[in-house]
Amino acid sequence: MSAIEKIALTKIKGIGPKYSRLLLAYFGNVADLFASSTQELKSIPGLSSAVIQQIQSKAVFKEAEDELYHIEKHGIDLLWLEDKAYPQRLRHCEDAPLVLYSYGHADYNKQKIVSIVGTRNATHYGKRIIDELLDGISDLDALVVSGLAMGVDVMAHMGCIHRNICNIAVLGHGLSRIYPAHHRDVSREIIHHGALLTEFTFNTIPDKNNFPMRNRIIAGLADVTVVVEAGEKGGALITAGLANDYNRDVCAYPGAVDQLYSAGCNQLIKNNQAHLIRNSQDLLDLMQWHNQEGNKDKGIQLSLLPDLSEDQRIVHEFLRESDEASVDEIAFHSDWPQSKLAIVLLEMEMAGHIVALPGKVYKNN
Repeated sequence: MSAIEKIALTKIKGIGPKYSRLLLAYFGNVADLFASSTQELKSIPGLSSAVIQQIQSKAVFKEAEDELYHIEKHGIDLLWLEDKAYPQRLRHCEDAPLVLYSYGHADYNKQKIVSIVGTRNATHYGKRIIDELLDGISDLDALVVSGLAMGVDVMAHMGCIHRNICNIAVLGHGLSRIYPAHHRDVSREIIHHGALLTEFTFNTIPDKNNFPMRNRIIAGLADVTVVVEAGEKGGALITAGLANDYNRDVCAYPGAVDQLYSAGCNQLIKNNQAHLIRNSQDLLDLMQWHNQEGNKDKGIQLSLLPDLSEDQRIVHEFLRESDEASVDEIAFHSDWPQSKLAIVLLEMEMAGHIVALPGKVYKNN
C-alpha cells in the first residue's frame, strides 16, 4: 500500500474511520479497494453512489499527492493504523483515525501514558495540581498528552518542558498552523520534548467541529485521563466521557462546591465517572505504577521460566511475538470460543503470567 493510497482513503467524504475499517477488512487492503469494480462496490451494504464515485475518481488521489508533498517537504511522519509506530492503545478504539500526522520525536507506545485535560480558565489551584502531578510522575519515563489549548492544557505542556518530560500536543487542525497562535513558542519547545500530533491534513483550519474529534485521540492515546479543573460543560468532560467509553481509567481532582471550575470534576466523581484523586501518589496507587520497577526481576523470571499449560503456552507465545494484543486478536489466533479464552486469560492473570491493560488488552508479565 502506498502512502498516497492511504491518504486518499481519508479524503473520501461520507465515510468515517469506523466504516473505512470495515471496507479495509472486506477488501484486505487499500490498493484492492481502489482497484475494485463498480459491481463489487455496489454489493457492499451502506455504500452510497456518491462514495463509490469518489473511490473511482482521481480527485482523491490528487488531494493525497498534494498532502504527500507537504509531508515530505516538512519532515512530517505519517502513521498508518497498521504501522508498528502507530499508537497501539488508540488503535484498539473502533473510531481511531486511519492516518495520523506526527511532527517531532515521540514514542507513542511508552509503557505509561497520561492525558491531562481541563478548563481553559485554569486557576492557581489548578496550576498547583499540575505542578504536583508532574513532579510525582517525572521519574516514571511517562508520556504526557494534552491538547495545547489555553489553561490546563498549556500549563501541562509547559510543566513537562520544564521537567524534561516527553509530551504530545494533539491538535484540532493541520500542522501548517498553531492555534491559539500565541502558543507557537510552546509548540516549538514541545517538538524538542515530544511531538505535535493530528489526524487533520496539513492546511486544515481550526474549526469548532474538529476539537471534539481531537478529544477522542487524547482519550484513546492514554492509560488514564486526569481532569484537573473543569466546568459543568466543555471539552474536558467530553474527553473524560470518551475515555470511559474506551474502558480507560479517568481521574478527577475534587474542589470546593461553590467553585465554578471544580463543578465538572465534582460531577464526574459524584456520578462514578472518575476516581477521586488528591495528589500524584493517589494516581500512582490507582495505576499500580509505583510497584512495577520493584517487580522487574520477578517479571523477567516469569517470562523466562513460566509454568504453563498447553493452552496457556499458546497465549504466552502469541503475546511474546505481538508484545501486546486485544481479546479479539487472541481469540482469532487461538480459534477458541470466548468462554474458553476467558477462563485461560483469567487463570494466567491470577498466576501473574500476563497483565491486563486498559481496553481489554493483554501482555506478558
